[in-house]
Amino acid sequence: MGKRIVFTGGSGKAGRHVVPWLRARGYDILNLDLKPLDCQGVNTLITDVTDSGQVFNALSMHFDFGGYETGKGPAKIDAVVHFAAIPRVLIQPDNVTYSANVISTYNVIEAAVKLGIRKIVIASSETTYGVCFAEGDKDFHHFPLEEDYDTDPMDSYGLSKVINEKTARAFAMRSGADIYALRIGNVIEPHEYDLFPGFMADPMTRKRNAWSYIDARDLGQIVHLCLEKDGLGYQVFNAVNDTITAREDTEGFLKRCCPKTPHRRALKGQEAPLSNRKIREVLGFKEEHNWRKYAK
Repeated sequence: MGKRIVFTGGSGKAGRHVVPWLRARGYDILNLDLKPLDCQGVNTLITDVTDSGQVFNALSMHFDFGGYETGKGPAKIDAVVHFAAIPRVLIQPDNVTYSANVISTYNVIEAAVKLGIRKIVIASSETTYGVCFAEGDKDFHHFPLEEDYDTDPMDSYGLSKVINEKTARAFAMRSGADIYALRIGNVIEPHEYDLFPGFMADPMTRKRNAWSYIDARDLGQIVHLCLEKDGLGYQVFNAVNDTITAREDTEGFLKRCCPKTPHRRALKGQEAPLSNRKIREVLGFKEEHNWRKYAK
């Protein structure tokens, strides 16, 4: 039997690709969400993760009816992946977005740690870099955007993700658990590559995403690598693909489009401005779905 994983938000845009990816690699998964996920072999437990009691219960239950056959009670959970969230601004009022995202993440991490689960992966966001939902045209502090960047979002969603990273760090320090926060880029599903010709025609529309993205299937690989890599304590990883969403080499493109923004190091070839160097070097990530394979 593979590792037993509780995945929150598996029915969302990213989760509905990541969960099947993990399932195909032998993971036993329970999905916590407010709506079902259509994935063979994965049960969805309808759970409001802003309710601490529901989270504690969900993390200490059988995954499905088969669990009752053992007569030994719910089996041990190996890891929790927390993707559940209000996924951006302008869906619900700002105070609801902020509070739901912050409280749910606290609840999930607290319950996991107190129940003895030693691996937690949470969804942070590119919005922590402060430009995605900024008021007006805000420049990045520098390129590339790496994990030591001074995150400074203006908006309720990005701010909630910064707080969630701090929550993860606090629990990792006091518990010794491995808690990895993924700063997930603009998630692209397989059917969305028809958007890329428009991105090429008007590249400044991608500034808010730092001309970067993550294929939902490659995100599955990243989560898998996080689940298999132990002993790193608290870590932040940019979860993005390898290359810039532009036809030009990155250095020339950025000097033309963002001439006032300094570069802390050279960006080689078409390296994405929101750099995934850390997940390649630390986790061994190897991109499978470069946008150039699909966009015409």
